[in-house]
Amino acid sequence: MRLEGKNTQPMSITISSKPTSIVHKKKRVNGRNIQYFLLLLPPLVFFIVAMIIPLIMGIYNSFTDWDGISLEKNWIGFTNYIEIFKDEMFIESFKFTGLFMIFNTIIQNVAAFFFAVMLDSSIKAKNFYRTIIFAPVLLSPILVGQIWTKMYGTILPSINDLFGLSINFNLFSSPDTVLTGLLVANNWQWIGYWMLIYLAGLQAVPKDIYEACTVDGGNWWQKFIHITIPMLGPSITICTIGIATGSLKVYELIVASTGGGPGDSSKSTIMHIYDTAFMSQQSSYASAMSVVFLLVLLIFAFIQLKVLRKREVEL
Repeated sequence: MRLEGKNTQPMSITISSKPTSIVHKKKRVNGRNIQYFLLLLPPLVFFIVAMIIPLIMGIYNSFTDWDGISLEKNWIGFTNYIEIFKDEMFIESFKFTGLFMIFNTIIQNVAAFFFAVMLDSSIKAKNFYRTIIFAPVLLSPILVGQIWTKMYGTILPSINDLFGLSINFNLFSSPDTVLTGLLVANNWQWIGYWMLIYLAGLQAVPKDIYEACTVDGGNWWQKFIHITIPMLGPSITICTIGIATGSLKVYELIVASTGGGPGDSSKSTIMHIYDTAFMSQQSSYASAMSVVFLLVLLIFAFIQLKVLRKREVEL
């Protein structure tokens, strides 16, 4: 029987290769993920071994009476934490560290901002000035402490003798002036570092905005208030948090210059914790102070970040 007008050619069935390509794509993605994980594994292991495990051990030790040498550890609960609030030296060192942080944050921020604005202009030899201001950053705090000890003790007093002056340059010798001396030394070293961050922020501001403000009749002050400062909001946040947290952790500069003296007038919190752990052999008590100080740092940085981020939005 013949069928007229019917297509008798065999039907062709096309099988899409899409599922196969998806499988290969997933394999490639999984392969890349494994490579990324292997690249991150060494620093991750180092971070866990050098940071996380000591942190956990320190928290555990803060609840014991361990002296840092013996193998015996007795659980004493919150006794070490209660003693912290009775420790006058801890309170005094915390006050000194707080004052150092407040003045250091204000001075470094203002000075770094000022130098960045000045050296972002068209003045001559600005690269030379940038190098001079940044150069102390390359020195270690230990060396900076020794330099300024020599400056206050020998070099600056010789200026008195040369010109017949009677200025007290030996700032490290008195409890009333030691904070000022440390602030001068610390700011001399670190202003250049934060200046570069402000410079990077200034150079990222589009020049078209300044040109538009000029066309509208805006002067230098109006540009500075309404363009420069708002556009530098992220830089201000970074510098303020960085300077403040770094100031709270000051240690090397003090060790190399005043040693915490005269008396204990310049002993920072970190220095007191170190002396308690290794000089007095009260490792568990020092661990408790470290935990409290760490919590203070985290809370302080969090509050700063929230406030400054909100300020950025308002600007």
